[in-house]
Amino acid sequence: MPIYEYQCLNCKLRFEVKQKFSDKPTTVCPVCHAIARRLFSPVPIVFKGPGFYVTDSRGVDAGSSSGEMVGK
Repeated sequence: MPIYEYQCLNCKLRFEVKQKFSDKPTTVCPVCHAIARRLFSPVPIVFKGPGFYVTDSRGVDAGSSSGEMVGK
């Protein structure tokens, strides 16, 4: 189940709620019982494996990536 972050519009409290995708969004602050809004934040991207760095590039003789047309 994903964890969603909310912020109260009244007291500015930030809290997290573990909810199913099918659950309705929680809209009540647990402290002051005012309206709370779901916060959206960017998802971190982690690149794993070879090929993501300049040092991982292939040599000139590896493969036919020189741009030559095959079957002229």
